[in-house]
Amino acid sequence: MTLLTTWSESGPETLVRRTSDPAEIAAALQPLGVRYEQWPVRADVPFDADSETVFAAYGPEIEKLNAQEGFTTVDVLGLHPSDDPEFPAKAKAAREKFLQEHTHDDDDEVRFFVSGSGIFYLHVNGEVHAVLCEKGDLLGVPRGTTHWFDMGTNPSFTAIRFFHEEDGWVGSFTGSTIAGRFPDYDTIAAGHEADRTAA
Repeated sequence: MTLLTTWSESGPETLVRRTSDPAEIAAALQPLGVRYEQWPVRADVPFDADSETVFAAYGPEIEKLNAQEGFTTVDVLGLHPSDDPEFPAKAKAAREKFLQEHTHDDDDEVRFFVSGSGIFYLHVNGEVHAVLCEKGDLLGVPRGTTHWFDMGTNPSFTAIRFFHEEDGWVGSFTGSTIAGRFPDYDTIAAGHEADRTAA
């Protein structure tokens, strides 16, 4: 289940909103120009499915979004724990690439989570919005929006990525250290799981 947590940009001591209601999440993100949708989850798609399987399963949704938005490139990115001795280093490097605040000057950042989860942190209008996305969630961050992404210290997700530009992911980093002042993926995900268990 998705979770939206909003704080003042001054720090996590000032909580503005915390909700897991999809309608409330969409309503809170819409004024920011952020696209939030939930697509049907294909139960027969393995959590670590390859690109061919993912494209076959979500073909109609991908075609519909492409028709609406005119994306030029669509790919599948997956990162899951494995016995590969190089996985810890690979996971750390992947996480650090996206962990500092940045923008995309020439493209939106649109992701659909086929499996697993990750958190997009949106820094807009004096607030920080942490959107914990899980399987079935699609999030579209408009170009020029300051944000960062945390996949956690032990990443496990498969996502479809949509690009208008053929160059793919190109980030312009702001140099801000704001990401280090807010709860990370591991902290938020653990708290969210505890809440679900208690419910």
